[in-house]
Amino acid sequence: MNGSSLLNLEETLRAVGGTCVLGKGDFCFTSVQTDSRAVQEKSLFVPLIGEKQDGHAYVPQAVERGASVVFIARKNYEADGSFFTALSAEHPEVFFITVDNTLAALQAAAACYVQHFPSLIRIGVTGSSGKTSTKEIAAAILSARYRVITNKGNLNSETGLPLSVFTIRKEHQVGLFEMGMNRRDEMRELAAVLRPRYALVTNIGTAHIGMLGSREGIAAEKAHVFDYLDGEGTAVIPADDDFAAFLASRANGKVVYYGNGKPAGVQLIADRGLDGTEFSVEGQPVLLPLPGAYNYKNALGAIALAQELGLSAGEIAAGIRSLKPLSGRSEVRRGTYTIIQDCYNANPDSMDKAIALAASVPGDFRRIYVLGDMLELGADAAAAHAAAGKAAVHSGADAVVFVGSEMKSGYEAALAEHTKTVLHYIAGHDDAAIAAAAAAVQETARPGDLVLLKASRGMALERLGAVLEGGAR
Repeated sequence: MNGSSLLNLEETLRAVGGTCVLGKGDFCFTSVQTDSRAVQEKSLFVPLIGEKQDGHAYVPQAVERGASVVFIARKNYEADGSFFTALSAEHPEVFFITVDNTLAALQAAAACYVQHFPSLIRIGVTGSSGKTSTKEIAAAILSARYRVITNKGNLNSETGLPLSVFTIRKEHQVGLFEMGMNRRDEMRELAAVLRPRYALVTNIGTAHIGMLGSREGIAAEKAHVFDYLDGEGTAVIPADDDFAAFLASRANGKVVYYGNGKPAGVQLIADRGLDGTEFSVEGQPVLLPLPGAYNYKNALGAIALAQELGLSAGEIAAGIRSLKPLSGRSEVRRGTYTIIQDCYNANPDSMDKAIALAASVPGDFRRIYVLGDMLELGADAAAAHAAAGKAAVHSGADAVVFVGSEMKSGYEAALAEHTKTVLHYIAGHDDAAIAAAAAAVQETARPGDLVLLKASRGMALERLGAVLEGGAR
């Protein structure tokens, strides 16, 4: 934006329903932050109010770091106006804008900003698992023709998506954004920010079922990604998902399916195990460097999307060849042990896929699985963890280490199966627990053995990889 403001004062106030209560001079912000530690010169700082913390406490730090605009919840301003008045006296150039709700204001400002780019091809990717991998595969492919902007990592939430879209610039031709949710109406809010005209769904599983009650509830919420197809956009849907028909019924636009032999022109050649999947696109051979049949399916979705956007087989193949393995997602690290590190997220679907992947790798070596808690499963948590424990011991594992409070159910279910698998249970997930897990792995593992690490992000199980293999590549 060449230093000019992402939004001007008038459109900011109009978008967020705000009132400028303090500040004078030139209104300008060139980045947006919700974390005061990330604020830079000319940032808009949006203090969020959570269950345990109120971001308004960090407004002084944000201003000191260079924030030029600050949203303030009206109730906070009315309760302690003198605090903000005194801060403004020290920093008169900072604009303070009161809003009803700072999160809603962040989303509304982001939605306004997106409308500055009417020619941008807006794409949303959602699903219970595989969102980030699919987004990264699609980004690699589409970059063969277009200048693509996407969210970093999995900044896909009610705050992450708005922050991500503020990185769009005039040179971008495609905005490809992952959209995640863990509560009712969150996808509706995210869709209103991006207004995607192309929407790809990876699957309808059980992630966040504790918040939404059922897979039917998850499907209904995910379907809001189609809210802005407006009869002209395209929905890309997995043909083999049992909610495919429901999703198609909610898409007011063209429906394209993938999987079950689609898209046409894509032919599986061979599963190369931990090295990925070899297939061809209209006769052109490529190797997807992400292991697992589920990643091949994610690639099929990305290819179907790319075909809808007019990419040639050559461009699609070139994009796949440019793809690098993804950190933390089925990441293969080869050192003393071969470690499959899949610690970025976990739910019953992705847990099953990770166990199946580890079991499918051919070779004469021991298989040791370290399974950590799957979070946000609500009332289904005990049953889901028990199912994971049973799946692990019946998958050919030589040893399974269960880590975390929820995984006690997995351990107990595994014990009840009376298999020869060596079983360990470690409560908690602090550094001491990680050290104990490493010791448990090393009781069984020998150089060259396969170690699977799988857990929700909150468990930070990647610490175990570092303990086991400081020199793993």
